[in-house]
Amino acid sequence: QVQLVESGGGLVQAGGSLRLSCTASGRAFSSYAMGWFRQAPGKEREFVAGISWISVSTYYADSMKGRFTISRDNAKKTLYLQMNSLKPEDTAVYYCAARATTVAVSSAEYAYWGQGTQVTVSS
Repeated sequence: QVQLVESGGGLVQAGGSLRLSCTASGRAFSSYAMGWFRQAPGKEREFVAGISWISVSTYYADSMKGRFTISRDNAKKTLYLQMNSLKPEDTAVYYCAARATTVAVSSAEYAYWGQGTQVTVSS
């Protein structure tokens, strides 16, 4: 199993940037594909970005392409999400998630989740 803890959320003005981190403990972090998801009030959890276990492949939801960058440091057991040009509609709780095989866009495919970190973008 793997335990995940997100950090780095906060309040930022529109157009600003934040970098989220997700620190893992437990079994080999490097063997997991990782994803970032977000959930706004009253909405379903949605895929933001994903990265394969050796960072060969990255995936983004269309609305995040060009603004968000996912990366990982397997030596530090940490996943990152650099968010630039933030918009009020990016306001949500952001979660990191892990699964044993390839990146998936469905939250149901992920076995391990962090507790989430709040991102609020003011207009």
